[in-house]
Amino acid sequence: MSIRLKTLTEEQLSHFAREGYLIVKGLFSAEDLSTIEQTFEEISQVKVPGYFEPDLDEGSDDPLKRYPRVMHPHRFNDTAKRYMLHKPVMDVLADLYGEEAYAAQSMFYYKPPGSRGQALHQDNFYLKVEPGNCIAAWTAVDAAHEENGGLLVVPKTSDYEIVCPDLADSKESFTTHYVKPPKDEKVIPAIMDKGDVLFFNGNLIHGSYRNKTKDQFRRAFICHYANSSATHISEHYRPLFREDGTVVDLDANSDGGPCGIEFDMAYPH
Repeated sequence: MSIRLKTLTEEQLSHFAREGYLIVKGLFSAEDLSTIEQTFEEISQVKVPGYFEPDLDEGSDDPLKRYPRVMHPHRFNDTAKRYMLHKPVMDVLADLYGEEAYAAQSMFYYKPPGSRGQALHQDNFYLKVEPGNCIAAWTAVDAAHEENGGLLVVPKTSDYEIVCPDLADSKESFTTHYVKPPKDEKVIPAIMDKGDVLFFNGNLIHGSYRNKTKDQFRRAFICHYANSSATHISEHYRPLFREDGTVVDLDANSDGGPCGIEFDMAYPH
């Protein structure tokens, strides 16, 4: 028996299954984006210990010291939590999963001019959602393209096994992990307009290049989700939330994954 889709077409669902990712246009309105921009502009002016710790003196050559990513803003900001549970996004996720989605993580990237990118990696290496997989919803708060360091994806790697990463080039990546894509698959840019959302499977290899512009931020609001039939997730992403905001507390996944239990995977992306 086929499941009635809430918002996606069968063609979109097939694209996600085949390629491992899907861009859905305009899931955030101009009003939504304005609220998000204002919220994170205010956050950018303060320190939130454990979640956002910028160097407000702006004396560094590294723009990411002034504008680091915000980790888990839903844990201290109601607007961030509301948009993590944004109904148009949750409806797409329900179609992709074929069941209810639980929200596990939120992040905000400012990605100012000149800032480094993030080496290719796989999300479920960190979230460790089992059984099932995590799905990311990557919202373009600014238009994202090759020049300003938009996201890169490696299509058809969503069924590629989770692997222990190599060491990334610290001159180009602000994170240390790098997953080499298969020889027969190419890295392609995900070109997005403001308000578009890129959904991708937790095994899909993805990352970004440096922001090569002199005057463009590439802001993005990024959330990760788990399928409601999952029973385990990494400790760092608990608790999770249903669409109505109620708490779900899956068991902590103590499996060390492909690198073994000694490998530190806390808040890497």
